[in-house]
Formats: sequence, C-alpha cells, structure tokens
Amino acid sequence: MELINYIQIHWVEWLFAIISALLGIGYRGVSKRLKEEQKKNAAIAEGVQSLLRESIVGNYNKYKDRKYCPIYAKESIKKVYCAYHNLGGNDVATELYHKLLAMPEEQESEE
Repeated sequence: MELINYIQIHWVEWLFAIISALLGIGYRGVSKRLKEEQKKNAAIAEGVQSLLRESIVGNYNKYKDRKYCPIYAKESIKKVYCAYHNLGGNDVATELYHKLLAMPEEQESEE
C-alpha cells in the first residue's frame, strides 16, 4: 500500500526524470550525427576547393603557353575563382587568376 501511495505522490517527478533522460540520449545522438555531417561537409568543401584550384592552375598553364586568354575563358575563370574564393581559397591560385586576367584576349599577330 505504501508503494502505491509513493507512486501516486511522486509520479510527476518520475515522469520528468524519464523524459529528461530520453531527451539527453536523443540530444547526444543528434549531436553526434551533426558533427559527422559537418566533418563530411568540410571534406567535400576542401575537395571542391582543390578541384577549383587545379582548374585555375591548369587554365593558367594552358593560356600562358598560348600567351593570350580569350574573353570566354576569362569569364569562365572568373566564375571558377569566385567559387574557389568563397570556399576559402586564397593562395597561389589568386596570383595566377590575376595574371590570367591581365593577359591579352587575342593572339598577337606575327608580321
């Protein structure tokens, strides 16, 4: 009889304790998944940044050999650099980007 009285008196406290425990377990699970997703997103962003940097370097090498960079290529390179820069890239590729934009847009005629 005392057990039933105890349960009747303290059932709200037990209910809150159980709910708090379940919320804590749920929070840990969500927090763990969120950290994993953030780690994956960072790796994806780093990979994309590397690919964009490679594109800038490749374009620079290509057009450096030609000694000119057509306007359509410059427009494409601007978009690539913008995405690269937004992902946090700002190293040698920035210097190459500016060199590409400074190149003439047409091949110099040889007379």
